[in-house]
Amino acid sequence: MDRFVLRLDKAIDKINEADFILIGAGAGLSTAAGVEYTGKRFTDNFGDFIEKYSMKDMYSSGFYPFKTPEEKWAYWARHIDVNRYQVGETDVYKKLLKLVEDKDYFVLTTNVEHQFWINGFADERIFATQGDYSLFQCSEACHDKLYYNEGQVKEMVEKTVDCKIPSDLVPKCPVCGAEMETNLRKDNLFVEDEKWHEANKRYMDYLDKIKGKNVVFLEIGVGFNTPVIIRYPFEQMTYDNPNATLIRLNKDYADAIKENKSKTISFDENVEEILDYWLSRVF
Repeated sequence: MDRFVLRLDKAIDKINEADFILIGAGAGLSTAAGVEYTGKRFTDNFGDFIEKYSMKDMYSSGFYPFKTPEEKWAYWARHIDVNRYQVGETDVYKKLLKLVEDKDYFVLTTNVEHQFWINGFADERIFATQGDYSLFQCSEACHDKLYYNEGQVKEMVEKTVDCKIPSDLVPKCPVCGAEMETNLRKDNLFVEDEKWHEANKRYMDYLDKIKGKNVVFLEIGVGFNTPVIIRYPFEQMTYDNPNATLIRLNKDYADAIKENKSKTISFDENVEEILDYWLSRVF
C-alpha cells in the first residue's frame, strides 16, 4: 500500500480513537484555504499599490514604511477588507470542522482572518492569541477596549484615491485621541481585552483537562514565525504525555523532532486532500 495512504490511515485512526483533539493552526492553514498573501490574489487586489510602492506580497507590505497615515490606512483598509470581510466561508475550514465537531476539541490559532468563527467553530473553543483584523485598538494602549471596524474599513476602501484616504477618515482613539491600530500582536502595546483573557483561561483549563489523556495534537500550517506559541508547546506536550500523538501538516516543515519520532505523523502533502481522505474514513 502507498506510504501516504498508510500515514493517512494511521492518523485518522488516532483521531477517531482520541478523547481530545487540540488544533494548532498557523498561516499555512489559511493559505491552504485560499487566503493567500502572494501571487494572483495579491496582484489582482493591490495593483495600484504594487505600481506605486513596488510591493511584493501582502505580508511584507504590512511592514512598509508609509510616509503618512493617509497612505498607511489606504493600504491597511484594503488589506483588512480583502482578507477579513471579502473571504467568507472556505471549504478547508469547513472540512476541518466536520472532522472534529463531534469531538472534545479546542483551537489555538495565530491566524487573524476570523476564519474559525466564519466557518462555524464554537466561540468558546477558540483562542486567537495574536488578534483579529476586524478589531481596532488604541495605538498607545491607553485602555483595553477593542472596536469592531467593518464600517470604517469599508468607508476607507471606498474613498481611497491614489493610494490615500481622506485625512478625516484616519481612525483616532476616542479616549486619548491617538491614532488607532489594528489589534495585531506586533509589540508590547498589543491590547488583550476581557474576551482575550477569557479565551486564554479556557485554553489553560483545556490543557489541564487533557494532561495524561488520549489526545491528538493536530498542528496545521505552523512554521517558525512564532513557534513558541504552538509548535514548540505541542512538541513538549507530546513528549510529556505517553498517550499523545502529534499529527503535523506542514508543506515546508513537516518533520518531527527526534524525541517525538515515534509519536508524530507528518504530512507535507495538500491539506485539503488529506482532510478529504480523513472525512471519507469517518462518514
